[in-house]
Amino acid sequence: MTATQPGQKLTTRSARVVSARKLNRRRNRDKVRRFLAEGPQSVAEAAIAGAIIDLYYTESAAERFTDIIASAERSGAYTHVVEDEVLEALADTVTPQGLIAECRYLEDHVPADARLVVVCDRIADPGNAGTILRAADAAGADAVVFPEESVDPYNGKCVRASAGSLFHLPVVRGGVTAEHVATMSDLGAQVFAADAGGDADVFELAAAGDLVGPIVWLFGSEPHGLDSELASIAHRKVRVPIWGQAESLNLAVAAGVCLYVTASSQRNAAQE
Repeated sequence: MTATQPGQKLTTRSARVVSARKLNRRRNRDKVRRFLAEGPQSVAEAAIAGAIIDLYYTESAAERFTDIIASAERSGAYTHVVEDEVLEALADTVTPQGLIAECRYLEDHVPADARLVVVCDRIADPGNAGTILRAADAAGADAVVFPEESVDPYNGKCVRASAGSLFHLPVVRGGVTAEHVATMSDLGAQVFAADAGGDADVFELAAAGDLVGPIVWLFGSEPHGLDSELASIAHRKVRVPIWGQAESLNLAVAAGVCLYVTASSQRNAAQE
């Protein structure tokens, strides 16, 4: 539905725009439980999920993204045609693509029957966090957890890096990593900590049939890895082998490997 009346134009000083701009800061997002999703991919998936409250777009974007805007309107979102300067004020990219959605926070609990859960411990880089979200979604994970010391998954860069996957699976924010892990372990999940110096090879675990039950994967910050105390509560420390000359794998790449190997093992076991 169109919220802005014909002849009326939202400006950078309009109350609605001023409020939306504040969502670029975490504490303001948490106050109203809303965040911004920028770009066609994120906005399209937000519309399908019914998460959009307000959609701001330029006239040129209206010509390019007719289907996305129509989808947002069908979902009940308020839509606003705005000038480029308004989009630029809301965006946290240098060259916004003409669409920005103000969205409500999403489902935030791990399903009781979850079989593949990701816990991101102290991951600070939003690009890595969003890419892990995307990999988790692609691998069919049941939830991704971002404890209180990790980057906010509703950070603009993280939302973009997830390429819409943020809207596809439960994303849990806050809490203490060890408590999340203990809860899932008590429910019968195996806990594996990704560690470049781990004693177990992820492919060897798969070959031995050790990745078929409910599993929680722990991924730590790229420069520091997992906290030693946290790593000690994992059932196994697991490495992704390096067969070439690279010193290491990017965190998100390593996470993608671990998640896909696990998902493949679980699916193959279910089909037997």
